[in-house]
Amino acid sequence: MECPGASTVVFDPTLTEYDFGPDHPMAPIRVDLTLELARQLEIVSDGGGAGLRTVPAPVATLDQLATVHDPRLIEAVQRMGERPGPGEELHGLGTDDNPVFRGMHHAAAHVVGASLEAFRQVWSGESLHSANVAGGLHHAMRDRAAGFCIYNDLAVGIQWLLDQGAQRVAYVDVDVHHGDGVERLFWDDPRVLTISLHESGQFLFPGTGDTGDVGGPEALGSAVNVPLPPGTGDAAWLRAFHAVVPPLVRAFEPEVLVTQHGCDSHAEDPLAHLMLSVDGQREAYLAQHDLAHEAAGGRWVATGGGGYALVHVAPRAWTHLLAAVAGRPLAPDTPTPAAWREFVRERAGRAAPTTMTDGRTPSYRPWEEGYDPAAWVDRVVHATRMEVFPYHGLDPMP
Repeated sequence: MECPGASTVVFDPTLTEYDFGPDHPMAPIRVDLTLELARQLEIVSDGGGAGLRTVPAPVATLDQLATVHDPRLIEAVQRMGERPGPGEELHGLGTDDNPVFRGMHHAAAHVVGASLEAFRQVWSGESLHSANVAGGLHHAMRDRAAGFCIYNDLAVGIQWLLDQGAQRVAYVDVDVHHGDGVERLFWDDPRVLTISLHESGQFLFPGTGDTGDVGGPEALGSAVNVPLPPGTGDAAWLRAFHAVVPPLVRAFEPEVLVTQHGCDSHAEDPLAHLMLSVDGQREAYLAQHDLAHEAAGGRWVATGGGGYALVHVAPRAWTHLLAAVAGRPLAPDTPTPAAWREFVRERAGRAAPTTMTDGRTPSYRPWEEGYDPAAWVDRVVHATRMEVFPYHGLDPMP
């Protein structure tokens, strides 16, 4: 799985200033723990080692943010972050999900700038793959913050690609929550294919992402949704992924593959109800690496996303992601370094996992072996394929 060409991770320690406070589930320590684990496993290199080269993260400009966001939202983020206080709710800010904090605009623009640099690295050819694990803020809309997301770094990056002349960009979102912000911002743009596998909105925020949501009138088939039932584990999730994502991405022939890797699909995540293991998530990362090479000339931008099991899941999952980005996948039974476990104890006051695996060996039954209408996941996959595949000249039946 060695990759030709350089691969990079965009990171600056001050990206952890995107911090809603000590009682908020989206604690930035998850990013710190990830990068430290990746460094100690030599997946990330700050020098001349064999790992991913670290490149600095710039701050997005007002003009860059305004390519997808209403200036009134940007002004509100700036103003409310200068004098944070209780009582004011505006443009989705000042809520329990998106509490105001000092320096909010700079911190959120920094995350956007980091993702923009990953997009630039890949589009310019400086990197074949590039990642920003602090990114993936997929819920932010044009005129409002939503779901822990102030600005939408992914949408800004995709719009930047289009502005540079890209004609086809594929976006695959495997966060447990529907990737509604990115989908909505490109709902009417046939140049962008958005695919989201998520827990059904019947049970989970944001309550959207049905199989019949397929894009605007001028872009039918450009939005794809796979709303999975609570309790979906590795085998069913991977079956759904492989039944939908690779055929569509291959048919679309994107110039760049963009992926969002919220790891809140894990069984231990406190905010959702899917049952994946780190091992199942690792399989998805490797599949998307291979899909980038097969369908997009290897050009791949990957981000983090949700993930609220801060110690036991996010650092391991995203280190496996970074290893895939590096083209150097880690063996599942790799031990976590003793020095990292001590780092976790000092920083988080908790015991760290001792290996990079949950002890699962993910496997799945390929869709081509037959559709089972008695299985909820199969019914969802069948509905998605029936809705979308014909728009791409694909046969929806097994």
